[in-house]
Amino acid sequence: MVKNMAAKRDYYEVLGVSKTAPKDEIKDSYRKLAMQYHPDRNKSPDAEEKFKEISEAYAVLSDDEKRRQYDTLGHAGFDQRYTREDIFRGADFESVFRDLGFGFDLGNIFNFFFNRGDIEERVTRGRDLAYEVNVTLEEATRGVQKELRFPRTEKCEVCHGTGASPGTTPKVCSRCGGNGQIQNVRRNGFSTFVQVVACPVCKGRGLIIESPCRECRGAGLVRRMRTISLKVPAGIEDGFQLRLRGEGDMSPEGGHPGDLYALIHVAPHPYFAREGDDLLYDLTIGFPQAALGTDLSIPTLEGNVSLKIHSGTQPGEVFRLKGKGMPRLGGFGKGNLLVRVTISVPEKLTQRQKSLLEELSKEFGPSAQSKEHRRF
Repeated sequence: MVKNMAAKRDYYEVLGVSKTAPKDEIKDSYRKLAMQYHPDRNKSPDAEEKFKEISEAYAVLSDDEKRRQYDTLGHAGFDQRYTREDIFRGADFESVFRDLGFGFDLGNIFNFFFNRGDIEERVTRGRDLAYEVNVTLEEATRGVQKELRFPRTEKCEVCHGTGASPGTTPKVCSRCGGNGQIQNVRRNGFSTFVQVVACPVCKGRGLIIESPCRECRGAGLVRRMRTISLKVPAGIEDGFQLRLRGEGDMSPEGGHPGDLYALIHVAPHPYFAREGDDLLYDLTIGFPQAALGTDLSIPTLEGNVSLKIHSGTQPGEVFRLKGKGMPRLGGFGKGNLLVRVTISVPEKLTQRQKSLLEELSKEFGPSAQSKEHRRF
């Protein structure tokens, strides 16, 4: 398993393909590399890690949605949205491995990728939790700390998570010998399929509790409220998920806790609409201002700024205020504020206003009439 997520190599580089490579080319490249590095064929010390690396790259790039998000977010943003098991889930390894003749079934593939034969991975992982977090556009602009309070399962303080009454100890399961797992072996011709499943007697715990704890009733876990602080980064978008590792439910079998996923909702703003890293602001001006030009004060998320409206401004024209939009997630510059102009036409006119406009219309002459009108 790659331990330093920040040190991951680019998935395209891992498979030796270009960023525009079609799916068939990605699959062919993975098939060749799998033949080279599969531990059943390659006994070098680094073959297993290399095989896991190319398999992870293939799992992402062979899936249209995962590939799109990886291309958009890069490793850092992609890893926020997907756990390692989510990355591998749904990938077409079965046909590739069948073509190579390795004799792997899908369950064995997952056991291999996630080291489920190791002692620390033998038990079930705790459940993931979801929490919805509401932020304003101003908070999304500068980043904010949010306090989250939610219920989750935690280790029982009476039995310290053993599930047994104080003064008693659980016994080792005789069926699995304390491993929590048993192997089902099935042979088909020259292939051997090994499936690792939870022990049906101890339910994967490896222990039998004869005198359950009264507080948790033998579960080893109780439900409590937990309060944590969440750092929402500047530039966060609506619908983005932040992953807090280990803040989900504790495992009922002593394994790793689940994760907490914070789903971010950015509230609509009364003035600005968001388009990626840019902000859009609709500005309504009168005909005289559009025709003659003017200087106006425009709101931004950092305070008002001056905008020069040039003479002859047309309806729908867009002015760009560079760097006055949203900060880009990760701290690489800012988007722009796009000011879209709308010309206000008065619905009611005084007699003097009508006279002045009629005089102005005569002054402009036929050129003031629309092209559509002049066709008839």
